[in-house]
Amino acid sequence: MNPKINKIIGDMEKTREKIAEQQTRLKELERMKTELENADIVSMVRSIDIPPDEFEAFARAFMEQRKTAAVPDNVPSHTGRRSRGVSEDAETFTPPENNEHETKEGSENAE
Repeated sequence: MNPKINKIIGDMEKTREKIAEQQTRLKELERMKTELENADIVSMVRSIDIPPDEFEAFARAFMEQRKTAAVPDNVPSHTGRRSRGVSEDAETFTPPENNEHETKEGSENAE
């Protein structure tokens, strides 16, 4: 076999090994980040000076308020995390009925 091909095959194998090592490293860093975020959250929750049952009621009320609160135009609709039970379909855009009416009128005028 051509020595250049053998060299390229060897380089490809080395590159695959490096990629696998970097993917392993990335997963470990992601795990560490999540662990630190969780520790921060636990620390914040524990610093609140209310009984656990009152905190649970507060958290439920907060989540319910977030579901019904209007979101300003400049705020993204989600932060990349999904609540349990929320599907992709829940975030799809449904145009207002006025758009359908305008489209029908526009198509009638075009005919």
